[in-house]
Amino acid sequence: MKKYIFAVISTVLIAAMVFPSALLAKEVKNEEESPNKIPSHVLNISKENTYPNSKKDQTHLEPNELAKELIDSAKVKIENPEFIKMLNESTLKPSKIAFGYRGEIYLGHWPLQYKSDESSVNWEYQEINTNVLNNLGGKEKKTLNYVQEKEKRVKGGLTSKTNRAEDVKKMILLKAQSDSDLPLSFETVIGTGTKKDQTYGVPSKNVGYLHAYAPALNEKGVVTYGEVYLVLKGSKKKLEVRNVTKQGIGAWLPVQDHISFSFQLKSN
Repeated sequence: MKKYIFAVISTVLIAAMVFPSALLAKEVKNEEESPNKIPSHVLNISKENTYPNSKKDQTHLEPNELAKELIDSAKVKIENPEFIKMLNESTLKPSKIAFGYRGEIYLGHWPLQYKSDESSVNWEYQEINTNVLNNLGGKEKKTLNYVQEKEKRVKGGLTSKTNRAEDVKKMILLKAQSDSDLPLSFETVIGTGTKKDQTYGVPSKNVGYLHAYAPALNEKGVVTYGEVYLVLKGSKKKLEVRNVTKQGIGAWLPVQDHISFSFQLKSN
């Protein structure tokens, strides 16, 4: 038995020594697969940014008692915060002795929920700045660092047209923010004069190029639409969703106050 255990341990140790690169590659792959993993060449500039980006995290709107009762009565899941807000602001008190009373109220055609199928980050979504240092005639190594030359406004948005686009954007942003630790928004601004202390060496007889990019998260999923009716029958009330349709949708959401850098050297 002891010989068997020793043989197993020896086999594992030998495999780790012979195939360390394979094990390391697997670890690196797992790191790359995480959409929340910020690469080392992406830096946070929230303190250095000369333009104060407003933090507009979407608050999860809780339905009140009436709204929850109506939402739970529907056979289609309803998550649209604007629709929930409308229900929260509504009052409905049917009489308990309203025998034979029937009625339907059309509440409109609404995007009801967004289901995310895939999300990934493009760390070089949009180039925002390039700093150049010419050291072709120099005799010593010089250093280059990032300085934002012009204010840059980076906007995201939906990748296709859809009904009630603002409602859809809010649902997508809510979902993306709940699934990610990144500071996501549909817009970010990098102010003129924003700097970062990190330096890049430019040897003599070389020109250094420091490219800066704004990253963004790409969301892909499906929006469910439906015509919503408030149905009253005596003292009972419920929501009915009819003519349900689904639409594939995508969106780009810039990552606020983060910059991805790419440094290049060119010689004669």
